[in-house]
Amino acid sequence: MTDRRAPLTRFFRHTGLGAAALGCALWLAGCGGMGGKVPGQLSDAAAPGGAPGTPAISRAASALAYRQDAARHVYALNAGRIYAGQLPPMLYAVGTLQVHLDERGQVRSLHWLRAPTHAPDAIAGIERTVLAAAPYPVSARLGAVVWTDTWLWDRSGRFQLDTLSEGQLQQ
Repeated sequence: MTDRRAPLTRFFRHTGLGAAALGCALWLAGCGGMGGKVPGQLSDAAAPGGAPGTPAISRAASALAYRQDAARHVYALNAGRIYAGQLPPMLYAVGTLQVHLDERGQVRSLHWLRAPTHAPDAIAGIERTVLAAAPYPVSARLGAVVWTDTWLWDRSGRFQLDTLSEGQLQQ
């Protein structure tokens, strides 16, 4: 008796690649169902929507110079949440985050260098703020860029970025 199944089906069954193909398909389906999360995100925070308007243009020649533009962008969109003046001696959370931005200023992934794991609400707040601020200034000279900054988070939910920090009280 001859096997009348399609040649591709016989190939997958014979080589054992059927399970691998099914696993890959399920993995890809899972990636599509992340609920708006980006790779590296620790919380379930989702952005309520991107920043309105067209993104500004950054003329920064390095990732270090781009930090100023990205920090100013976040401050402009969160004026009521910026801690005014010097921060208190004891902060609720400090976290250092790398934000991978594509050539259009969209967040592609996050990478925590120092996550404030004792304060999951701060992690969620930082990630929500980062995602909601997209699109970031488009880097005309760099294309895709990695923006790294340290978030100084007060218990009130207000913050400063190290790049634009006004310092911290001694005691």
